Amino acid sequence: MSRSAHPAGPRHADVLPEGHYTAPPADLNELEPRVWPQTTARAATGAVSVGGIDVRELAEEFGTPVYVLDEADFRARCRAWRDAFGPGADVFYAGKAFLSRAVVRWLNEEGLNLDVCSGGELATALAGGMPAERIALHGNNKSSAEIRQAIQVGVGRIVLDSFQEIVRVAHIADQLGKRQPVQIRITVGVEAHTHEFIATAHEDQKFGLSLSDGHAAEAVRRVLKLDSLELIGIHSHIGSQIFDTSGFEVAAHRVVGLLADVRDEHGVELPEIDLGGGLGIAYTPEDDPREPHQIATSLAEIVSRECRGAGLSVPRLSVEPGRAVVGPSAFTLYEVGTVKELPGLRTYVSVDGGMSDNIRTALYDAEYSVSLVSRASEARPMLSRVVGKHCESGDIVVRDSFLPADVAPGDLLAVPATGAYCRSMASNYNHVPRPPVVAVRDGEARVIVRRETEEDLLRLDVG
Repeated sequence: MSRSAHPAGPRHADVLPEGHYTAPPADLNELEPRVWPQTTARAATGAVSVGGIDVRELAEEFGTPVYVLDEADFRARCRAWRDAFGPGADVFYAGKAFLSRAVVRWLNEEGLNLDVCSGGELATALAGGMPAERIALHGNNKSSAEIRQAIQVGVGRIVLDSFQEIVRVAHIADQLGKRQPVQIRITVGVEAHTHEFIATAHEDQKFGLSLSDGHAAEAVRRVLKLDSLELIGIHSHIGSQIFDTSGFEVAAHRVVGLLADVRDEHGVELPEIDLGGGLGIAYTPEDDPREPHQIATSLAEIVSRECRGAGLSVPRLSVEPGRAVVGPSAFTLYEVGTVKELPGLRTYVSVDGGMSDNIRTALYDAEYSVSLVSRASEARPMLSRVVGKHCESGDIVVRDSFLPADVAPGDLLAVPATGAYCRSMASNYNHVPRPPVVAVRDGEARVIVRRETEEDLLRLDVG
């Protein structure tokens, strides 16, 4: 369907207004490989299986809604990013996308580093066994407690985001008798082609120190004067859900320009640059993301070319994929509760989750696909809106998609590509407990984050 409009339209595919929607799939029983876990997702027997397990079995054992995470697919994507950039670069998984102790173990075993942006994420990283020297602490307003904990355990880098934070980190490091490696996050004035709330390198936003107004250069001066801080590089992040590297080219040019200014003013060549993450994934069949090896080749060429032009040695490159690793590795499994046809418009299909387990549709107008996964159907395609159970008209899971016209209560629907930012942004709206995360691999399933219960909610209510 068009990304620019979601107009009302007739129910059947053969009379949809031209240009408003893409045609329905030729076979509603087929899985679009780009949006499903590519390693193990299958739809050969009428019902979908992943990790060798039928989704009907998963629903029966673990209930719905449930996030299903394909461990083999997750690990394969970790290796793809690691191998694409090679030993001369660092790949930091962005823990904010989704983090658990099991995920930390997988990251460690597959050779990825980890970027965290809160004390809770740091605690999870350490509990999962990630070596502290392979952890980066991020964030625009780190508390003194978070900074102290990070320095005490020996995190490999802290990314500084303000003048106040330079003083705070230096003071705590001095108190602890440590020399803390740091990077400075700068804003380079590149606005990624993405939603306003996830574009992070234009000037009018909360992250980083501006390159254009001289604050970034001043931050370098201040850090280099402090004995308790070791400046190892510059950090830049231009946004999220990005499908090409043109924005990175402009960002790299400006970052390298700052590195050249640092050399000229201070006689120091900083050894690292971090270009952040934000590479996009396929949420719908229309999305066409680039592969890790294509991204790695492009970024390496951009940085090398810019450094040659500035007469600099090529610094060690870091990137921070999060969504691009975990996003396609998971899907959310729901059960249909009600089906409500609005003649001449569409059919509303209500499921047993909603905006409490996936806020992205409401928050970012994000688009997803959806499939009937508990059985095959030969019914005609029906224009559907998949909605949740919450008392909110904006509680939409998938705004417009085609489902078989015989979809009925009790059917299982799956929304793929929900591994990133769904569980990590989940809420208890309407006092609905958050779903579990179930990892599947080689015919076995296990809970890695358990389902919340009403008892969990009441345990926090001490009034």
